[in-house]
Amino acid sequence: MTTTIPKLETIEITLFPSGVAEIAFNRPQRYNALSPQAYRDWLTAIQWAAECDEAKVTILTGRGKYYTSGQELSMPNFDDEDLPAEMERRRQTTKNVVSAMIQFPKILIGAVNGPSIGFGTTTLALCDVVYSVPEATFNTPFMKLAFCAEGCSSVLFPRVMGQAKANEMLLLGKVFNADEMERCGLLSRILPKENFREQVLAIAEETAKFSLEAMKVTKELVRGYDREFLEQVNANEMERLGERMASPDSLESIMKFVGMFGFQTIQEEKEQIVIWIFNSSII
Repeated sequence: MTTTIPKLETIEITLFPSGVAEIAFNRPQRYNALSPQAYRDWLTAIQWAAECDEAKVTILTGRGKYYTSGQELSMPNFDDEDLPAEMERRRQTTKNVVSAMIQFPKILIGAVNGPSIGFGTTTLALCDVVYSVPEATFNTPFMKLAFCAEGCSSVLFPRVMGQAKANEMLLLGKVFNADEMERCGLLSRILPKENFREQVLAIAEETAKFSLEAMKVTKELVRGYDREFLEQVNANEMERLGERMASPDSLESIMKFVGMFGFQTIQEEKEQIVIWIFNSSII
């Protein structure tokens, strides 16, 4: 396949001579918040990495202080006649991102360079290996927004973290630090913040020296039996999420959580800035 690297608006792709591809959320001025365009770019990037023969190992990371601050939120324009179709297109894009990660045939490394919120956190369980800086925090504030679990987290979090810890994150909205996530098993290892990117690249480049076919066969043995099941989980989660996001209590929760329409709020919690930018649109 072609090695032409897509030029994307919200994501930066780097392909190194070693065969390592880096997909980086690249909206540092917005704490790498996930806009509708960001989801489309994420899908394009992950599909490119899966199909590119030169990309043997792929890293998913963020530029700036955050891995990703999660979903950008706003109230939909109810006067837009195309709104239902547009919302369905966005839900389908999100579903396709999860599906592309479920089906990803090569090694996928999550490199969490800072706080991770929402969809960025749930999809880490779809990576093969996850590294993090010590200062990173992990949060899924779905209950605050009257949403529900997504990214296959309803199944993978209890499986990886254990039922009790998964419930604390998904149902109670507990913010986990890197040490806790490592103990839960969602993180492979915590690496020093200094030169974090270089350390992850070095690991990925050593991995890229292995036989690509051997890695693909072994990953298929590890994940293959689960793919069909996870695709069904993804479909179920996205259907329920669509229902939740269109519900009156969810719209009320969004307004309450963010403040007032058009208002950008920044909240400090335990040396972490949790930012939800109220200027785009929900999935």
